[in-house]
Amino acid sequence: MGKVATAIEVAQAADQARQQGKRVITTNGCFDILHIGHVRILNQAREEGDVLFLGLNSDASVRRLKGPERPINNENDRAELLANLRSVDFVYIFDEDTPVEFLKLVKPDIHIKGADYTTGELAETPVVESFGGKVKLLPLVPQKSTTSLVQKIKEQA
Repeated sequence: MGKVATAIEVAQAADQARQQGKRVITTNGCFDILHIGHVRILNQAREEGDVLFLGLNSDASVRRLKGPERPINNENDRAELLANLRSVDFVYIFDEDTPVEFLKLVKPDIHIKGADYTTGELAETPVVESFGGKVKLLPLVPQKSTTSLVQKIKEQA
C-alpha cells in the first residue's frame, strides 16, 4: 500500500494503528496550491498523534466548493505532493463536499481543522464525537492562503 490509499486501505491502516495503541489523527482540505500555511498546520496536526490521515477533496469536490476555475492542480498531483510530506502518513481522495464519509472510515482520535471554522459549524464534529474522538482547531498562519495566492497571481497576470 502506498501513501495515497483507497477507502479499504485507510480503514485497515487506521484499525491497525489503533490496535498498536497509536493515536490516529485526521485533517482534510483542498490543498490546491501547497503553501507554508498548509505545511505548518500539517506539522502541528502530526504532533497531535502518531499517524496522520489526510482527506483530500477531489477535483469535482473542489469545483463545487471553490468554483469552476479551481482546482489549479489536479487531485493526483495534489495527493502526490501531500504524500511526500514527512508529516503525512496517508492521503485519501474523497468526492463528497464534506469529509464525513472519510472520517467514518478512519474514526480518528482527533480531527484537526484550521481556526477559520468553529467546531459547531463543522459537519465533522458530530461524526468524530460519535465514536469518542474530538475536533481540535489550530490557528492559521496569517496571510497565507491559497485564495490569497490565486488573487496575487491574477493581479500580476
